[in-house]
Amino acid sequence: MADTGFRDRLDAGIDRLSWSRRVSLTVRILAVNLLPLALLGGGIFYLDTYRNQLLSERYKLARIEAQITAEALAGASRTRQEALLIQIGKEQKMRLRMFDAEGLLWADSFALDGPAFEFDDVGDDAFSVEFARLLDRWVNTIVGADPIPDYIEPDQPIADSWPELARARAEGLSQIQLRDAPDGTPVINAAAPVGLNGATLLTTRNAVDITDKVREARSTLGMAVFFALLGSIFLSLYLARTIVRPLQALARAAMRVRLGREREVEVPRLPQRRDEIGALARAVSDMTNALRQRIDAVEHFAADVAHEIKNPLASLRSAIESLARVEDPELRAQLIDIAAHDIRRIDRLVTEISDASRVDAEISRTTFENLDLGDLAAAIITARDDRSENDGRAIELTRPMGGARIMGVPLRLERVIENLLDNAVSFSPAGGLIAVAIAHDDDRVTLSVCDEGPGIPEDAREKVFQRFHSDRPDAEAFGNHSGLGLAIARTIAEAHDGSLEAREREDGRSGACMVLALPPASASHR
Repeated sequence: MADTGFRDRLDAGIDRLSWSRRVSLTVRILAVNLLPLALLGGGIFYLDTYRNQLLSERYKLARIEAQITAEALAGASRTRQEALLIQIGKEQKMRLRMFDAEGLLWADSFALDGPAFEFDDVGDDAFSVEFARLLDRWVNTIVGADPIPDYIEPDQPIADSWPELARARAEGLSQIQLRDAPDGTPVINAAAPVGLNGATLLTTRNAVDITDKVREARSTLGMAVFFALLGSIFLSLYLARTIVRPLQALARAAMRVRLGREREVEVPRLPQRRDEIGALARAVSDMTNALRQRIDAVEHFAADVAHEIKNPLASLRSAIESLARVEDPELRAQLIDIAAHDIRRIDRLVTEISDASRVDAEISRTTFENLDLGDLAAAIITARDDRSENDGRAIELTRPMGGARIMGVPLRLERVIENLLDNAVSFSPAGGLIAVAIAHDDDRVTLSVCDEGPGIPEDAREKVFQRFHSDRPDAEAFGNHSGLGLAIARTIAEAHDGSLEAREREDGRSGACMVLALPPASASHR
């Protein structure tokens, strides 16, 4: 029960975060993984900046303290100077040393009144302190901090042993020098001239508070990175759930489609998702629908093929069986003619069916050529006239000035035009005129073939493109057409990103118009 309640709360949380499904998976994955790293990297560089700011402020303070102390010491008696060194050292927790004009040490607050501070003994520190120092070194390495010289007391207590004192004596200006204590804390030395007789002052402060503040800020950063990492883990689990669950649903649907156990398997389209998972779901759904349509088309086609071949086979069988029982030569000759006609009909059907089944695949593998649709139509019409294939019908071609160039497969487009002309010749009356017009219509190149036949009723204009649909003129011999010509022609047109439609004549006269529309060749292909 507790596990079910947790899952319900998790599902509710996912529903409330449904807006994230509109964001790309790439963006979400990067955000989830880079958030802790970005916070850690930014925090480290912030710590370095924060430490430098604290040191900069402390440099200013040390310079001012050294200058004020030097002014107070100038002109004072030796007793007063020693008293000031002791007082300021105790109050400010510093070490103050004075050097005479020859650079010799003559006063040290630690020697006068004991040390005001002591460096930590590194060997006796707890593990947490050692780990903190290790982190300090890692951070300095990551940010590329400049190396800091170690704080080492010189063997001889003279001014020239301290570079900052040497510069202050030479330039007559106060100087600052940062050093690293044995415990890793900063040591700030400030040197300043005292009076005009060449004496100098050296102040030494162990700025432990700076290290404490930086480590405190680092602890806060560590907590922030920890919670960011924790949030990243939960977001990763949520992200994985939003990816895995729809993929599992798609996998189950795909398996049901493969097994064929359910005729209408509902493949989830996930319309609420605008990311890659949603695109995949819709692509799989569209692919499944296209596959079903293709399977249905194949099944219907197979049934139509069986039906169309069965009729001439039955007639052929009847003629052959009757031939053995008939002795009359004239009747036997008629039966032989019927058998030969049925064989030609079956051969035509097999040829047309084979052509119809492979036209899509052939065009998809063929390279399109740049051609003029008007030139192609003119060549076909001339060839038909030479072969006397128009049965006395006249064909008139109208073409635009400047040509009508398209990209296509010439042999297949020739098949389309031949089928349209054959259809127009069949339905045109003797001596009729077939008008072939090529034109530019918006963003299409059109070829229309209009006859003077009875026309096609509006409710039958789509049926003529169905496979094995055959509605021939009464005067035409039965079985001379397979009913696949216009179906193949439309398939070829659609494979060229075009269309083929049946319309009525625009001039209002009797007859039908078959209109082929194809995209024009782009300027780069002309």
